[in-house]
Amino acid sequence: MRLLSFAVAALAVIALVVSQQSGSAGILGLGVVGVLLAFATFRATTIPFFLKIFSGIFGTEYVLFGAGTLMAQIGLWPAAWQAVAPPASLATTVAVFGILIYLVSFVPVVQRIARIASPYFESSEPQIANLGPFGRYRMRLGTFAVALVVFLIVLNQAQVGISLRINFFYRDFNNALQEKNAPVFWEQLVNVFCVWAAISVISYLIETVAQSVLLIRWREWMAAEYNRRWLGNGNHYRISLAGTADNPDQRISEDTRSFLNQTYSFSLTLITQVSTLVSFSIVLWSIPVAITVPGTDIVIPGFIFWATLVYAALATWVTHLIGKPLIALEFEQERREANFRFALARLREYSEQIALMRGEGAERRHLSETFGGIVDNFYRLLWRKLKLTTFTLSYNQANVVIPYVLLAPYYFGGQIAFGVLTQVASAFGRVETAMSFFINSYQSIASYLASINRLTTFEQAIAKADAQAAGGEGAAIDITEKPVKDATIETLALNLPNGQPIVQASDLALPAGRATLMIGPSGSGKSTLFRALAGIWPFGVGKVATPQGQRMLVLPQRPYLPQGSLRAALAYPSEPDVFSDAEIHAAMEKVKLGHLTGRLDEVDLWGQRLSGGEQQRLAVARALLAKPDWLFLDEATASLDEKLEGEIYEVIRRELPQASIVSIGHRSTLRAMHDELIAMEKNADGTFSPKAKSMAEAG
Repeated sequence: MRLLSFAVAALAVIALVVSQQSGSAGILGLGVVGVLLAFATFRATTIPFFLKIFSGIFGTEYVLFGAGTLMAQIGLWPAAWQAVAPPASLATTVAVFGILIYLVSFVPVVQRIARIASPYFESSEPQIANLGPFGRYRMRLGTFAVALVVFLIVLNQAQVGISLRINFFYRDFNNALQEKNAPVFWEQLVNVFCVWAAISVISYLIETVAQSVLLIRWREWMAAEYNRRWLGNGNHYRISLAGTADNPDQRISEDTRSFLNQTYSFSLTLITQVSTLVSFSIVLWSIPVAITVPGTDIVIPGFIFWATLVYAALATWVTHLIGKPLIALEFEQERREANFRFALARLREYSEQIALMRGEGAERRHLSETFGGIVDNFYRLLWRKLKLTTFTLSYNQANVVIPYVLLAPYYFGGQIAFGVLTQVASAFGRVETAMSFFINSYQSIASYLASINRLTTFEQAIAKADAQAAGGEGAAIDITEKPVKDATIETLALNLPNGQPIVQASDLALPAGRATLMIGPSGSGKSTLFRALAGIWPFGVGKVATPQGQRMLVLPQRPYLPQGSLRAALAYPSEPDVFSDAEIHAAMEKVKLGHLTGRLDEVDLWGQRLSGGEQQRLAVARALLAKPDWLFLDEATASLDEKLEGEIYEVIRRELPQASIVSIGHRSTLRAMHDELIAMEKNADGTFSPKAKSMAEAG
């Protein structure tokens, strides 16, 4: 960017020198905006990468178009190409774009958009780009994405030029009709319109393909990145505990899609509209008759342009006043829709329990209340949209006749031709549409801002959860691996999510190679202590030392069985093919699941097909396959009868002889299966502390 800024500055200085010699106001303007662009480009190194792409494009275009303009001005442009020499207004326009990019980089909402969008374009992941007839090339993902964006921006600018050429066709075509000039009529229709219409169609087809490739690859990368950050280091669990981001599934699936589509649409559309504004404004300025203010003799240069500008500005202000509440309403609607989808998914997950309790009526009431919230907000949203649509439709209907009303006296007076009238009306429509972008897109902008807000708060929730993880910058519970044999709680104070203290522990050792049973009343913090030792509980402070290089596995009371085959459920979280059939069969036989060995590759919802006891035994089979150094069982056999529970513990002790086992349980029969005992004792302040006890002391 710094090198480009020097090139821009050099061209601007040359333009200022040439303007002094030629007296050309256009070249002078080219030099002045070039100086401002050079400063903006030099400072662009500090703006987000997504905005740098646009800044670099406009800086490069200024140098190329400006050089062509100066060559034409001093007579170095080839005479045969004089008709296509770039005017000074073209380079000036792209310079204005570059300056605007730098200025909008300070707008908070633009900063949020760029912060979300930039990582994809900075990605260094290698990938194979299939460029069709040009072959396949290996390049960085970010490089490929930047190349696509540059191509699409240049293509959009070319499409504005095509539209401008067709606008001049309408002028000449209509003049030929008025003059009954058949040769010119057919010349314009065949050699001008057909050629440029075909070019326009081809350009839009190319744009569709390039745009689709960019968006699907961007979405694929963004979904994978959010999944990685959300699932990494137990962040998903801490976010759900803290409640800092509701419905993360919707944010990853729906909000990312909406963000990408609308970011592309608004970025490219804004560039196209500004290009259209500048290009077609020249037509309005060049009307071959002096236009006076209605009812007076005052002549204002470019009156049609200024009238369009004031008209659109007033309408934009009114639109903002009417539509401002839409942003909050769109955000709320997305939240309520996501809550309803979650309620339906939860009902499906617990369908057996609901059926056993005959809870269908209660579920219908709950679903009705949840959807009622959607309906209530929908009507508020509808009423606001009706107000906005009433204004925008009325505004757009008035746009059709305004240029004709302003120019009709001059046409009927014979001062302008019919072709000029239709050309100016068309140009007025294009300029007015460009100026009215904010008006016509307000509802989409409101939805876009809601998606940005949801993704921003999701990223903040992930960052906070990541910082709270064990070893993170914001973690208050320090879990450190040390070259020790036992796991030791040096100091530990745990709270519930609402801030209520629940556990106070200090100088507690969990002996290696032994089986330790932890007992205590329900609600005394036993499971919370397990979660803290696993590094996923964020609410508390303290220091824990764990043996270096040892693997830990926690079996909760309710195991998780992923969708897919039974083999995948047994191997989870490893890949399904990590263990051989013989290993899996042996593990299943040992935990009394031999009747399922023939269904290993059957895909089903195993969390619903297997009983609670079968699910717990499947989780134990996982442990036998994984062979952890430390195995924590959080009431992991509570669904088994006492005899089967004893047999399962015997299998664990026999098959994992080197493993250190820590169990939570309430049955007295568990004591015979363990070597050590820890009891949760209640303190005067209502918290509980784990204390090592002998089996005799615990009674």
